[in-house]
Amino acid sequence: MSAVAQGQRPAPERIGLLGGSFDPPHIGHVLLAQDAIEQLALDRLLVIPAGTQPLKGAVAAPPADRLAMVRAAFAEVPRVEVDALEIERGGLSFMVDTVATLRRRWPEARFHLLLGADAAADLARWRDPERLLHMVQLVVADRGEPAGPDAAAPWRDWPDIRPPRRLTARRVDVSSSEVRARVAAGLSIRGFVPDAVAQFIATSGLYLARNAC
Repeated sequence: MSAVAQGQRPAPERIGLLGGSFDPPHIGHVLLAQDAIEQLALDRLLVIPAGTQPLKGAVAAPPADRLAMVRAAFAEVPRVEVDALEIERGGLSFMVDTVATLRRRWPEARFHLLLGADAAADLARWRDPERLLHMVQLVVADRGEPAGPDAAAPWRDWPDIRPPRRLTARRVDVSSSEVRARVAAGLSIRGFVPDAVAQFIATSGLYLARNAC
């Protein structure tokens, strides 16, 4: 007999959150999403392209194009949903505001925020990081890089915050900036991005040297 049949409440939904500029999304993003779904037993993973990230410089591709590329990149990945809420909201994108919105949508869910080690170590510079970490379980992706910033450092002064979980992610030596540079130089990006993203970039003319900022 199931827990629901016995009158017990079903287990809360486990939802992963993967944000970023995705300028463009590359194969490393897709593999990270797959690893997170499997290792964290997620019911769904929301990929959330940022409108404007406050701690980064200007993006090269317009929001609508980045959203289209993210949808193309993850179209065939089970349990992944692309959420446009930060782009639709406009202005600067703060994860604490995004999570607050998502908690109203799924009040019983358990949220897992996926970050790389560098981003996690920079959390003290985010808007209201302590409140954010009360709303999510932080998950830090370990790609086997050499020891870098201590991802635990930003919240050592917050003893009531749950310690971060570690996610063993496949190491992929590719970055969005490298993809942009290759496109501008007229080089192939085959294997760097999903085929659908490569097709979008080729068709739209994104990242060509004449369009560079």
